[in-house]
Amino acid sequence: MSPNLLQKFRRFFAVVGFLAIAVISPMASRAQKSGAPNVTADLPAGPMQATATTACLECHEARIILQQRLSKAAWTKEVDKMTKWGAVVDPADRDALIDYLSSNFSPDKPAFEAQRTSAGKSSK
Repeated sequence: MSPNLLQKFRRFFAVVGFLAIAVISPMASRAQKSGAPNVTADLPAGPMQATATTACLECHEARIILQQRLSKAAWTKEVDKMTKWGAVVDPADRDALIDYLSSNFSPDKPAFEAQRTSAGKSSK
């Protein structure tokens, strides 16, 4: 490998490393804040709460689930889609997880109202 090409590779990886640190550092500092809400506590109690926490909250916050109002058929599609995308759901738990989600987050449930986290803002 030529010295010029080696130098280009080193610069490229230095830039990639810098960008990775720049992206990860703010996320890490937010996760370490003591006042940050516990996103796993938002899921309703039930026999599949732990499974939903493990399978779903590995990739996104509980708020994504809490705001959904889906039928059982739609939750089935959603669970199958997320499993294809890498969510870890034991096949023996699949139907029970769908039942948990469709009973707690069905179209007949009231709409999700997010709590404001900034006391300084007010609606006009």
